[in-house]
Amino acid sequence: MNERLRWKGSSRVPAGFTPRDCGQRLRALLIALGLGALASTMAYASKAPAKAMPSASSIAADPLLDARDAFRKRDRMRLATLRDSTSAAQHPLAMWVAYWDANLRLSELQQADLDAFYSRWSGTYVEDRLRNDWLLELGRRRDWANFVIDFPRFKLNDDREVSCYALLTDHQAGKDVRDAARSAWAAQRDADDGCALLARTLMSAGVFRSADAWRKARLAMDINRPRAVVQAVAIAIGTTNPKADKAVQAIIDAPARFLSRKARASGRSNAELTTLALVRLAATDPDAAADALARRWERALPADLAAWAWAATAKQSALRLSSEAPDQFQRAARLASSDAIDNPWPDDTFAWKVRAALRADQGAGRWQQVIQGINAMSPAEQRDPAWVYWKARGLQSLVADSRDGEALRVQARDMLSSIAGQWHFYGTLASENLGQKVSLPPRPPALTTAERDAAARDAGLTRALQLIAMGLRNEGVREWNFSLRNLGDRELLAAAQLACDREIWDRCINTSERTRHVVDMQQRFPTPFRDEVLSRTRTIGLDAAYVYGLIRQESRFITDARSGVGASGLMQVMPATASWTARKIGLDYSHELITDRDVNLTLGTSYLKLMLDDFSGSQPLAAAAYNAGPSRSRRWREGPMLDPATWAENIPFSETRDYVKKVLSNAAYYAALLGNDAVSLSARLGTPIGPRDPALASADRDLP
Repeated sequence: MNERLRWKGSSRVPAGFTPRDCGQRLRALLIALGLGALASTMAYASKAPAKAMPSASSIAADPLLDARDAFRKRDRMRLATLRDSTSAAQHPLAMWVAYWDANLRLSELQQADLDAFYSRWSGTYVEDRLRNDWLLELGRRRDWANFVIDFPRFKLNDDREVSCYALLTDHQAGKDVRDAARSAWAAQRDADDGCALLARTLMSAGVFRSADAWRKARLAMDINRPRAVVQAVAIAIGTTNPKADKAVQAIIDAPARFLSRKARASGRSNAELTTLALVRLAATDPDAAADALARRWERALPADLAAWAWAATAKQSALRLSSEAPDQFQRAARLASSDAIDNPWPDDTFAWKVRAALRADQGAGRWQQVIQGINAMSPAEQRDPAWVYWKARGLQSLVADSRDGEALRVQARDMLSSIAGQWHFYGTLASENLGQKVSLPPRPPALTTAERDAAARDAGLTRALQLIAMGLRNEGVREWNFSLRNLGDRELLAAAQLACDREIWDRCINTSERTRHVVDMQQRFPTPFRDEVLSRTRTIGLDAAYVYGLIRQESRFITDARSGVGASGLMQVMPATASWTARKIGLDYSHELITDRDVNLTLGTSYLKLMLDDFSGSQPLAAAAYNAGPSRSRRWREGPMLDPATWAENIPFSETRDYVKKVLSNAAYYAALLGNDAVSLSARLGTPIGPRDPALASADRDLP
């Protein structure tokens, strides 16, 4: 980022002199005066906005950054030296150095060492973080005596492997853990020691049956977790049978070959392995899996396994937006209803059954199938606003042809009312379905000085701000979120405002979104860089609310944000896209400018405008293209003409599906905040989405 954007000092500042120079000179002066500890803290403790804080590069000599580097390199000697020096100097973030040091030495520590750490850093995030690490270590050591003492003190309690170890100790204490253990193991996405030990123990005790382990294997195969499949099969057969391991690996590597040469339906274990092969084949070629089921395996397999294989195949067909999916789901349902075993499919499978039913019959929808699919979900999943909305829509569709039409109408209205007014995609659609306009809630009473001061004095929030200011954003975010655990709504608003004032917009937004009974839309939907965004959007003819909705979802207004795949800056522009767009619009550009706020805004808005033009102004299609690429958005529009909400719900990528819904709903709220007329979410969704009109100009295939 150029100095013009970073520094607007007075005329008395020497030419070329930057905030970095100021910080370094003040730091050097403090060290010269023997105030080294103050020199370490002065960069972080300021209450000035984040833009006035020193950048990570200006404080690169800080021992905390050295310690984090030593931790990443597993340099234990260097880390131990830094632990002692930061503790002696009373560095405000010394607990992090102590945590990194303890984490590297965890296998050598004893409970007394941990108790000393807990006592020294009581109440901090790192105390709870190290307790999480230590509980995992105790589980691996099978030290259940210390585990049961330490576990109740684990505040976050958000580690599923730790939860499995805890359920094991409950079982050892004589408690009935079967249902909780099944749920925990099913939720664990990959192989681990804790849940595997729990499952093996419960199998040996007769609490689990082999059917539980085989179900886990099918769940793991469905989400492509080969290690978990191998582990579950070994538990199902009660031993690490080399032949079974070899068979599972053959299924993973070449399911079609396994089905043609080695698959068997005789005996439950053989039938389960065959089902795993069908699930694996469906993931790569659902048509081939459907053909194999229809030709042979539907009749050869037990009904519950044939139903599972058909459901897995139907899910993969639905992910490919195939018109075959609804009939495949119906085939699975008929087989499942003919079997007495209670063997429900996972919620994600039912979700795709609903999505396929919404697309069915050339977009008219199979509303009975929509309702059936939602009713089959777990109670928690049925409460998701998406399924509340679509079930209500399904009930509305049945009113005209039902003798109980008025009862269905009332039930649908009650369901929509239960989510109407909630600040998300389906809450807004529910409001509009009921004839209510999008209107912003009144802003809560202003924060008092005492409320603001309490947030500013909070030790955890202060540490979080210090870490973020140093460039340790991941650590800072964890500190911040830990500090919010038990706050009430007014306290959350004060913490959010602290972040807003520092222009740490992601913490501002995410913290404000935690409130339960009061809503501050100006915090949840801030408008940083307002003059620049409004000027730019007016210049090229873009809707400012749509751009703000997209930026909020892309980067949370973090100008130097970088994704794991290289997207950068305010509008998360990919390097290749940035270069292509710069050439297209004639911008003098070099790669180091990609995170420059103004350059990034110019590139991102220009690219978005080109995409909107290519998709005839469709905001859902353009948002999907911005996130997943225009070629995918073009492919997803093929098929029947769909209501835009149905189209958005059927986007195969979960990230893009969530992204499109949030960008569009964000835009509706920003329109209201900016005083625009275009606040209707339904209007933003636009006209039905389907194949490109052949009368229109051909798509710009050069769009990256």
